[in-house]
Amino acid sequence: MDQKQKWVFIINPVAGNGFGLSQTDKIKEMIKKYDLDADVVYTERRGHASELSKEYARNGYKYIIAVGGDGTFNEVAAPLVFNKDVITGQISGGTANGTNEIAGFPDRFHEKDWESFFKANVISMDVGLCNEKIFFFTGVQFGLAVQVAQKFNESREAGEKQNYLWLVLKTILFFKEKRMIVISEGKRTETDCFINTVSNGARTYAKSFLLTPTAIANDGLLDICSIMKLSLPQRIRILLSVPKGTHLKDKKVQYYQTPKLSLEFPVKVPFHADGEIFYAQHFELSVIRNGLNLIYNPEGDHHFFNIRQES
Repeated sequence: MDQKQKWVFIINPVAGNGFGLSQTDKIKEMIKKYDLDADVVYTERRGHASELSKEYARNGYKYIIAVGGDGTFNEVAAPLVFNKDVITGQISGGTANGTNEIAGFPDRFHEKDWESFFKANVISMDVGLCNEKIFFFTGVQFGLAVQVAQKFNESREAGEKQNYLWLVLKTILFFKEKRMIVISEGKRTETDCFINTVSNGARTYAKSFLLTPTAIANDGLLDICSIMKLSLPQRIRILLSVPKGTHLKDKKVQYYQTPKLSLEFPVKVPFHADGEIFYAQHFELSVIRNGLNLIYNPEGDHHFFNIRQES
């Protein structure tokens, strides 16, 4: 790590119900410990992290770090895609910290993780692209998972504390699958979408659902886990098997890898990319090879082939 290079830490103060903000003192302690030339700034609204990221990249900062969850990281990282002169990373501070799972860091940092992070080992990460305008770094989801996420977000906005697993169990009783056309490598298929997960590198969703257990973030491929229409007993059986990754053995589950994918629904449907919810009817999903320079932990349980490691 070159201490002469400039760092900025972009903190989302509302991430993780304030957990991101609580990391401020530790970040300042590490800045002092490593004698870094660094700024600490705070987001004020949705989209502000992207504005700050662009500004600091334009001003020659080398390390632009997101402090928050996957939504915060997405905002910080999206303006840096294709920029080979800038390095980014995530300090876990949100409800979901999937990019750090990919990078080999835990959901909450311990002392050894802070030390590992500030060694600033860097690797080139693939980036997912949806409809030529939405970047995603963990994955995109359709179906049941999105409806649960909607309800979870609504409950948080209302100030309610909802258990995610309990929301899943309630939602599966009434969820109705939508018809989905899939085009991959020239093959066209139709199915009813219970859950469809398109992963860039994340393996676990909502901290316990191991939907895409073989995803790698620098192999040039998207990992697809498509679960077809299920009866209620089948839904319960599948969801109980997902935390162990044994759902892949079920005949109702299709799992494959592809560099690009097209999806079509009869109407606009909700989907989420890195946890942020959008709506569309047609989807073109692809991979940008080596699109982002990311701080990762080479000693951790990261989701990379170590073929592009830098020191």
